[in-house]
Amino acid sequence: MFELIRANQLNLMLILCGACGILVFLLLNTRFLSKTRKLILILMEVMAFFILWFDRLAYVYAGDVSHKGYVMVRVSNFMVFFLTSGIVFGFTLYVIDLLKVEGGLERIPMRMNIAGGMSVAGMLLAILAAITGLYYYFDSTNHYHRGSGFLIAYIFPVLCPILQYTVIRKYKEKFSRLIYSSLVLYIFVPIFCGILQIFTYGISIVNMSLVAVSVFLYVFMYLDLNNTDEHAHQIEIENMQGEQARMQRLFDQTATAFVSAVEIKDDLLKGNSLKIAEYSKRIAVLSGKSEEESEKVYYAALLHDVGLIGIPDSVIASETAPEIANGETIRKKPLIGEEILSSITEYPYLSQGARYSHEKYNGTGYPEGLKGNEIPEIARIIAVADAYVSMTTQTRYRDAMPDFLAREAFVKGAGEDYDPLYAQIMISILDSKSSAIEAEKSAGLDKEMVCREYRKNISAGIQVEEEVIRIGFDCGPYPDEYTAFSMPSVILFDSFDGRCHDNAKSIESYHYLEYGEVWFDEHSVTTGARKLTDTVLDAGDDTYGPAITDSHFEIIAGRYDDPVKLVMRSKALTKVTTIALPGATKAAYIALTGENCRLTGITVEPEHRTYGPDDIERIMEPISYIDHFESDIKNVQIDRSRCAYSEPVEVDGRVRLDFHTMSFPGSELIWHCPYVVLYRSDDGRVNGQNYREYAMIKLNGENDVIEGYVSNRYVMKKTDEFPGWDEWREANKKGLDCEISLERRG
Repeated sequence: MFELIRANQLNLMLILCGACGILVFLLLNTRFLSKTRKLILILMEVMAFFILWFDRLAYVYAGDVSHKGYVMVRVSNFMVFFLTSGIVFGFTLYVIDLLKVEGGLERIPMRMNIAGGMSVAGMLLAILAAITGLYYYFDSTNHYHRGSGFLIAYIFPVLCPILQYTVIRKYKEKFSRLIYSSLVLYIFVPIFCGILQIFTYGISIVNMSLVAVSVFLYVFMYLDLNNTDEHAHQIEIENMQGEQARMQRLFDQTATAFVSAVEIKDDLLKGNSLKIAEYSKRIAVLSGKSEEESEKVYYAALLHDVGLIGIPDSVIASETAPEIANGETIRKKPLIGEEILSSITEYPYLSQGARYSHEKYNGTGYPEGLKGNEIPEIARIIAVADAYVSMTTQTRYRDAMPDFLAREAFVKGAGEDYDPLYAQIMISILDSKSSAIEAEKSAGLDKEMVCREYRKNISAGIQVEEEVIRIGFDCGPYPDEYTAFSMPSVILFDSFDGRCHDNAKSIESYHYLEYGEVWFDEHSVTTGARKLTDTVLDAGDDTYGPAITDSHFEIIAGRYDDPVKLVMRSKALTKVTTIALPGATKAAYIALTGENCRLTGITVEPEHRTYGPDDIERIMEPISYIDHFESDIKNVQIDRSRCAYSEPVEVDGRVRLDFHTMSFPGSELIWHCPYVVLYRSDDGRVNGQNYREYAMIKLNGENDVIEGYVSNRYVMKKTDEFPGWDEWREANKKGLDCEISLERRG
């Protein structure tokens, strides 16, 4: 290693001198340093340059007996020893500047002054040594030799850095990690090399190490300044973000306060603007808008109805729909809203949302009667969210519309009242919402009920399907020791929201149909079911008398096709109740209720088994609508969504399917119609082995998006002969002839 350095040290010295020269040039053009520190660093780099330059010249002219060689050897060696202490002095000035600026010290520690004095003494001794030969001397061949006091030359260059280090160590917390590391390297690397220098005569590793650490001093300082600048920039960004967040909160609070001032005109409107804003943002996000664009949609939707503030209270409080009773007045609302919001010039989209959110896609809206893409996109999104919240909110002149009817309104209105893209997104939101509600019904079931008066407290419905479920609860009289009649009972019913209803409006709105009520004794009542039978299997060892005693009750429920089977167990009785529904198309829900009793510990658990045709007694003949002539494919009856499928038809080239369809008499929704499923499976069956579904298209124009392995383009058009959705629904009940053409290419 040392021999390699010895052989190449002149070149190494030249390279290091070049590095020092470059750093001096960079420092001269540096603007991010104080004038004092810049001068100190330039001084240190210049001294580092010359110490190595003269050291190199000492080697070059060694043994040269000419007059020039004689002078250059002596001048070079003197400068090396003189500048060694000079660099220590420069480093002392550098550390003092750091302590004053970064450290904030008003009084510099005495040790730094001593180090500075010792380095000056070292320079004076170098002058003395050049005259007396204390450190070195030259022979007749002009070669360098160590003098008797050679080791004295190392005293100050070693003691001074040690003194400096004690100060640096004490004030370590004042410096960054990079600066501290550069100071430690600058002190200890030359000391270590100085020790090696004693044993490696003829190699200037001390001087080369001094230059190397001088280079690193600049590099580390530069990196530290970058970190400091980056940190300051980050703080500035955080401050700006904080200010932006404060402004955003202020804007949000102002907008919310503004909306509250508008909604105070009508208690029934309270919270609607926030719901519309949230749904609008969700539609925007699902349509692929960025976070910033979605936020704009949110605030435009939040404030789109501010024009209400200019509408007379008498119009808002009307018992008749404002569009009917006060059409001209209510049509001024978007214009008033635009006028109010147009003063917010930084956010022009706010006034756009207010002015155009009542336009309709087919051009029949107001105030301008814009059509299609002429309507600003932000207003088309708000129109869909506004329509949904309005439909599902109770007003003075109508009840709230259930979600499934709102869904139907969007299916009907897509391309007419609403932008079809955003209407379809709203439909998908409602479908997701419906699935979530169904999944949470059992989980959200109350675990405890108090039933005093007959049917005053009824649980949410628990859906009965082919998979068998077990419902359990404990029941006792309420209040305790009550002696009047006390008994839990089960209501079996169907409704679109899975709840029992007892007033005419909600019964009609939710299509509520009660099949019957069954008690935990020999009694039951049949209402809408085709037939209901009770079979007592075990009368038990005890009877309840007028009031039940604390006991555990259990219901095992399931269905196959149109019959439903309930196995009801208690301490006093086990019985099987079979109910024949009006048809297999009907859903079935169980609700718990009772009279003068308390139900606790209510649980619903799956049995992980299903009922088949042999598990339930058929007490009525099945209702069949397909007892007709059959052609190439057998007739198929679909009682519930996708519960049955026709035989598969392979699509190879061109295929045309012709068939007759008829919706059931009780069908109420426009998607109660045939669906087309395009798929593959190893056995050719729907849900068969390695099943993959490519498309599911409803003949009313809906297209279920299939994610994963296909990319679908779907276009639905109504011909001029399309009679309207109400007529479409009735035509399905009477019967329609349908034609489906498919073509496969590749």
